[in-house]
Amino acid sequence: MSGSIHGCPLRTGRVSETGRIYLLTAVVKDREPTFSNFHSARLLINELRRTQSEGLVKSLAWVVMPDHFHWLIELQDASLATVMRRTKSCSARVINAACKRNNHFWQKGYHDRAIRYDEDLASVARYVVANPLRAGLVQRLGDYPHWDAIWL
Repeated sequence: MSGSIHGCPLRTGRVSETGRIYLLTAVVKDREPTFSNFHSARLLINELRRTQSEGLVKSLAWVVMPDHFHWLIELQDASLATVMRRTKSCSARVINAACKRNNHFWQKGYHDRAIRYDEDLASVARYVVANPLRAGLVQRLGDYPHWDAIWL
């Protein structure tokens, strides 16, 4: 049987719709806590911002956790695959250079969820940026340096 609900064949149905809101997640290879290093986290954040400045997405909210990131975007002039390939490859290049290494940086693939039109985007954004609280990394969101949201 080729189409397990847990396998890659499900990804063939992935659709990118311009103007649609997506929640994206990517994980560092072997869940290495690379972004516990402030400088590495800021290098990733620079790439998220660059992706927006290039007109590929409108960034609504994001959080960089020690070993992954969540990113709420409105897709603009690119496909999800292009956005994630560009973000992951550029961030891997600059972070590997800064850390003086040449490793595979990200786990293969990414998770995406299209946000329904009737969902409250501010609530989704609050959920995204509250990840450090739920993970016990900080007591107050303001104490965590690696997040942003257009509503907050």
